[in-house]
Amino acid sequence: MASQLSPHPLTRSQTTAKTRPAWIVLALVCACQFMVILDSSIVNVALPSVDRDLGFTTTGLAWVVNGYLLTFAGFMLLGGRAADLFGPRRTLAAGLTLFSAASLVGGLATTAEALVAARIAQGMGAAMMAPATLVVINTYFTEARARARAFGAWSASGGVGGMAGAIAGGALTTGLSWRGVFLINVPIGAVLIAVVMTSLVRKQTGRRESLDILGAVAGTAGLAALIYGVMQTADHDWTSGLVAGSIVGGLLLLAVFIVVEARFARQPIMPVRLFKVRGVAVGSVLLLLFGAVSIAMWYFTSLFLQDVLGYSALEAGLGQTPAAVTFMLVARWAAALLPRAGVRALVLAGCGAFVAGFGWLSLADSASGYAAGVLGPTLLIAIGIGLTFPTLMAAATADAPEGDAGIIGGIAGTANQVGGSIGLAVLATVAGATAAAKAGGSSPVAALAAGYDRVFLIAAGLSLVIAVAGALLPRHQRN
Repeated sequence: MASQLSPHPLTRSQTTAKTRPAWIVLALVCACQFMVILDSSIVNVALPSVDRDLGFTTTGLAWVVNGYLLTFAGFMLLGGRAADLFGPRRTLAAGLTLFSAASLVGGLATTAEALVAARIAQGMGAAMMAPATLVVINTYFTEARARARAFGAWSASGGVGGMAGAIAGGALTTGLSWRGVFLINVPIGAVLIAVVMTSLVRKQTGRRESLDILGAVAGTAGLAALIYGVMQTADHDWTSGLVAGSIVGGLLLLAVFIVVEARFARQPIMPVRLFKVRGVAVGSVLLLLFGAVSIAMWYFTSLFLQDVLGYSALEAGLGQTPAAVTFMLVARWAAALLPRAGVRALVLAGCGAFVAGFGWLSLADSASGYAAGVLGPTLLIAIGIGLTFPTLMAAATADAPEGDAGIIGGIAGTANQVGGSIGLAVLATVAGATAAAKAGGSSPVAALAAGYDRVFLIAAGLSLVIAVAGALLPRHQRN
């Protein structure tokens, strides 16, 4: 368990700094990951109340969610490199400070513009926090078994955040107001900042560090433009000028970013040499695909429960709770298995659970009911997520060269976020097109069910791709 983890022996430059027991460090990174994931979903239930109070436009309201997700994914590479250059202590403290201050602004916002700006700033803070937590894990837990357990706990904490989002958002909005969704972060953030400053060692360096500004601008702008274009597919065709222009512009900026990193940057924000590390290269690609599979599970299962079975948003959240609990338990169990079973075996087992679960879920319709149509298959899928996600994160970051753990964590996190964003857009298009094609010959509910079933079949296919590509991963983590 967490208390059995052994802290990483400090480098000579760090021996003067006092560290806390390993369980405090692990609890810190888990709490930070919980906050990051929680705030990606906690506002969803509060959106109607936010709209009534602040008077958003129809399209503007979506930016309360999208503003956070866009900057979270877009700035994660920058946050990861900052953690390497300035140390996880400074980066995590800065991210928590920005996140907490933005939460305060959001909770006190009196205009729609102020709230969206606060959400954008929250996303930037989260982009600093997420990769910094991975640096802490890789720095303090170097023995394979201890690191695997730490990754299991870190992954499970994200699962708790995802599960708690809808329930906590509904409870705070109902019991207090939508402002409580944001203000709750302020005291929690203050406590975590204090823990960071007293529990993590300060990075000692004899030289001035600087960020690759040109690379940071090109990479961040490219990712932001790409994700923005994908997000717009909810309201515009893929061939529209807004969507196609944003995606093409984003890809061009990312091409410039790669050239700058490979040829011109003295201290690149994302050294291309890192992709010579097999775990980094293969793990990042698999996390990209996994992002789409994860979206198919949590997002489209929620829609199925609401649109096909007629559940409310809160009931849908409760309906997904057994799967979320299963994921958390399996993630901890998989962490204990990883050093013995190896990366490939756990990924293969997880993908087998995906294929079985999504195949079963693709048969569901309005007559299936919750227990047979949704609960059983989602428990199988949750087992797959619990086996696969912490394993892929550990594989992608395990062989990080000294001084590059932050950017590798940023790459892994960005791959997962971009995969989820693109997967959501593509799968939503498929679901909509399938439902439209079925609309003439069946009821609206049956047409929607057919669309979601097609998504679940595609997710099963992506799971097979992950299983095959998983053979390219290193068999075991290095100590």
